[in-house]
Amino acid sequence: MGPYQALPRRGKGRVAGLGLGGARRAAPAPSAFSGRNLSCALPNFSHHLGAHPDAFCPLERGRALPQRGKAYPMKVGTGCVIIGRIPRVTDNSASPSTHPGWRDLAGFLCCTVAGLAVLWGIAREPGSAPGTSRIGTKPPVARFTDITAGSGIDFVHRNGAYGEKLLPESMGGGVAFFDFDNDGDADLLFVNSGEWPWRRSIEGTSPQPETLALYRNDGSAKFSRVMSNGLDAAFYGMGAACGDLDNDGWVDLFVTGVGENRLFKNLGNGRFVDITAAAGIQSKSNQWSTSAAWIDFNNDGRLDLLVGQYLEWTPARDWKEPFTYDGRTRAYGPPRAFTGTFPILYRNEGRGRFVDVSAQSGIQVTNLSGEPLAKTLGVSPVDLDNDGWIDLVLANDTVQNLVFHNERNGTFREIGARSGLAFDSFGAARGAMGIDTARFREDDALGIAIGNFANEMNSFYVAQNDPLHFADEAVRAGLGPASQELLKFGLFFFDYDLDGRLDVLTANGHLDPDIERFVPKQRYRQPAQLFWNRGSGGHAQFVPVSEELAGHDLFRPVAGRGSAYADLDGDGDLDVVLTQVNGPPILFRNDQDLGHTWVRLRLRGTVSNRDAIGAWVRLKVGGQTLTRQVMPTKGYLSQSELTLTFGLGRARQIDDVEIFWPAGKRQRVPGLPVNRLSIVDEAP
Repeated sequence: MGPYQALPRRGKGRVAGLGLGGARRAAPAPSAFSGRNLSCALPNFSHHLGAHPDAFCPLERGRALPQRGKAYPMKVGTGCVIIGRIPRVTDNSASPSTHPGWRDLAGFLCCTVAGLAVLWGIAREPGSAPGTSRIGTKPPVARFTDITAGSGIDFVHRNGAYGEKLLPESMGGGVAFFDFDNDGDADLLFVNSGEWPWRRSIEGTSPQPETLALYRNDGSAKFSRVMSNGLDAAFYGMGAACGDLDNDGWVDLFVTGVGENRLFKNLGNGRFVDITAAAGIQSKSNQWSTSAAWIDFNNDGRLDLLVGQYLEWTPARDWKEPFTYDGRTRAYGPPRAFTGTFPILYRNEGRGRFVDVSAQSGIQVTNLSGEPLAKTLGVSPVDLDNDGWIDLVLANDTVQNLVFHNERNGTFREIGARSGLAFDSFGAARGAMGIDTARFREDDALGIAIGNFANEMNSFYVAQNDPLHFADEAVRAGLGPASQELLKFGLFFFDYDLDGRLDVLTANGHLDPDIERFVPKQRYRQPAQLFWNRGSGGHAQFVPVSEELAGHDLFRPVAGRGSAYADLDGDGDLDVVLTQVNGPPILFRNDQDLGHTWVRLRLRGTVSNRDAIGAWVRLKVGGQTLTRQVMPTKGYLSQSELTLTFGLGRARQIDDVEIFWPAGKRQRVPGLPVNRLSIVDEAP
């Protein structure tokens, strides 16, 4: 029959089965109040979290910080280097409000440096790589249509809010695309939170505990709820991570939550079984887990598990702090009021057993007080330096981001400050939420995009000549200023118009439904943002897309949280789901009709892990080189499909495809057809 097996496929495409042997910005003024300027009714205590006071007096920067008082070069923007000193901290209670002189000086210096950095960035353009002449002029017409009502999705996220304003109520809403039944279609899982346990016992308010909601896709974006599936455990859920933990060909499921996490094994018959305790996965009552990722950090062919942790949190601790806007109206508390936590790394021992290697692996970083530093909301596993070993980037809220370089011996080294990823261009931490990484330019530069809190623009760290050295190019690249006012959660790279360039989508929404009463310029429900990648070689590579071009549906204001993408109907382009906290999700069909070609690749490991998580694919077409990583963990609390999609623009044939497997092999795949899904097995 030959290497290809053409199979009938719903939609425009076909499937070809291929089995091969072979210093900081000044704080916002009160009128630009972001919603974290909460008045805490404690003695002699007030703070303005929209300004992140720790930016000026870094109390939570951890042992990874350079020595205090010593001069260090600090990267600002692109190509602009200043020498700055890490401020000496002698009093752990210090803050800008207690050091007005330092705050005024820092504000002046930040404004001056910011202006110089922007001017430098505008004047300096990166050198053109081969094939970078395809620079677009304006985004194309490529509309997204809300198809939720007719899709069969009837899920509604519930956060259990009843007026006490407990912080987890504002943060939930993970979603995952994964093929749980191996029929080739992207199915959907929604993570619910539900009622607080103590509320269920109150007479008249005892609904059935909310559960995870699994929907089967029939291949045409029509979904049906899968009942009696074994996913009926009741807990306050947050996010999900999907991966084949035992390489049996069936994707398993890990779900994070407040107070407990759950691991479900896929039995292959439409049912899952809870193996949390048997697998060695442990939880603590004060544990709040957020984004998680399946990775093979030691390249042994078995998927290990990374779990991001947000805060050490209990209801009693939250109730203890009378967070208010005006001294009377209860508000959601800021993360600064809670102790940080350590991320967790479980090593897969085989036979369904995991061992916690967090301490010995070197991913437990403490702050200057000796407390856990991390307040993680997003995780992004990526091989930063192309050495074949997965590294870890953790997006943290109000404390420095953490970057763990894989030392290839079972341990990691924290290099956040050295790499330039820990802080913004002025040495300040931001309110980081969702994160994604991609090789977004044709010169193979790695970009790391992070969605930040309101009144903080997106971060966009781009690798420089040294692959472990990054500069925040959000302003010059066009991802920054347009995002300033919004509160960004979900974020991912994807090629929505199939032109071969990776675009960016963010899901946005504020924390508190009451925010508009106290901050007129803020809105609880906020529109998504879509940025079109016009190609490198000029200023503002990413261009905001208007609703005239992408349709009104995508930009309808929502309380956005999680986000994910997949090809739901087999037509080759990528459809999108956005979740809302305490509300229904929205499913968008991509209705672009630009005539662009594409190829989709599904990789299957034989020596590497079965899902090929961590593999890279380099595709050459029409003088261009496109690079993608197999990594479903993207954004905030969510997972996108495992299948890789390459838009080819007007090209009608592919010049070359090379796969870099996690086990170390390089494999060329000749003759891939366009407008097809091809399945590639790892050569022995």
